[in-house]
Amino acid sequence: MKKRKSGGGANWMDTYGDMVTLLLCFFVLLYSMSTIDQQKWVQLVQSFNPDASHEPTEMKGNDGQLADPTGGAEGGNPQTQEEIDVSIEQLYLDLKTYVAQQGAAENISVTKGDGYVFISFNDAVFFDGDSYVLRSDGKEVLNDVGTIIGKASSAIDELRVLGHTAQGDPTKPNNPTVDRFLSSDRATVVLVYLQEMNILDPARMISMGYGQFRPVADNDTSEGRAKNRRVEMIVTGRDVTSTLGDGIEQYYTERGTESPVSTQTGTGGAVVG
Repeated sequence: MKKRKSGGGANWMDTYGDMVTLLLCFFVLLYSMSTIDQQKWVQLVQSFNPDASHEPTEMKGNDGQLADPTGGAEGGNPQTQEEIDVSIEQLYLDLKTYVAQQGAAENISVTKGDGYVFISFNDAVFFDGDSYVLRSDGKEVLNDVGTIIGKASSAIDELRVLGHTAQGDPTKPNNPTVDRFLSSDRATVVLVYLQEMNILDPARMISMGYGQFRPVADNDTSEGRAKNRRVEMIVTGRDVTSTLGDGIEQYYTERGTESPVSTQTGTGGAVVG
């Protein structure tokens, strides 16, 4: 009786070993592709097409830019936090000088905090009562203030324009619809004027209407109501140390997506304004 030949039972190990080796190579390849170096990728693309451009496809300013990838510095070099802080401090000093030269301290106040400048304009600067039509002398003020702000544009994170109204009748609140729209419209009109001056990336410009609900004086007197009818601006400087990013990046983070670039006491119908 012939004995069966042995030795063929290990052939499946060869096939198995080859498969495991191929799988290992496959996963190594996937890992290497997940950590592509941008500079090397550009070099690879240009090796196939020397005329290929890796410059941004969107222009700066109103032509579609959502954020300045260079950090706003001239020549494409990001600013340091020290440089940004100096620019914001200079913005504050320039605004204070402007107010003093114009003798406008009664109508415009400028203060500063940690990384921001706060500007408040009383009711007589931009609008008449119950109106959101920008006065001609208000436009002159915005031309001057906007030009000063524009000089610090590379250091600015956001420019917020805040609109406020006064409670026309101290015994009952304003009509909420009229009140909210009037304050929002005033803020928006000021912001649009500044945006058309092209002083700052529009993505960094915000208008907000608070209505009557953040007064700074008593509404029982005409003087107090005049102080409450106001427009304010908050200019914040960039914080390059923030792990949350700048204002634009935080917006996309809060909505859960990535950037496409990198006490009312009652109701009534009192007169508003």
